[in-house]
Amino acid sequence: MTKEQLKERFKQYAINVAFFVLKLPYNVVNKNYSDQLNRAASGAAANYRASLRAKSNPDFLNKFKIVEEELDESLFFFELIGVVNPSFKGQISPIYAEGNELLSIIVASLNTLRKKQTNRKS
Repeated sequence: MTKEQLKERFKQYAINVAFFVLKLPYNVVNKNYSDQLNRAASGAAANYRASLRAKSNPDFLNKFKIVEEELDESLFFFELIGVVNPSFKGQISPIYAEGNELLSIIVASLNTLRKKQTNRKS
């Protein structure tokens, strides 16, 4: 998968989250959780995009770590929303699966980057 394809997947993930959030019934809990979910998903997409323009290897690694944190946070808020809104679990499942897959890609990339840095130091 190319960087551009992955960038598009992140963007689509953020869009899918936004449209999902719009479907939730309005109440104080959903407002809080959905705001956090939407920020985390869009933050992951924005930081992945920013990582492609990193000014240095440490800058790139830092942005990738932020992507990892934001994706994990979005999955956490999906879990909370699913508990509070059990009737939405079917709609959550495919978006959650995509977020989890993106997280796996980022974690694998981070592990590869860390191994390369360790090998360079040796």
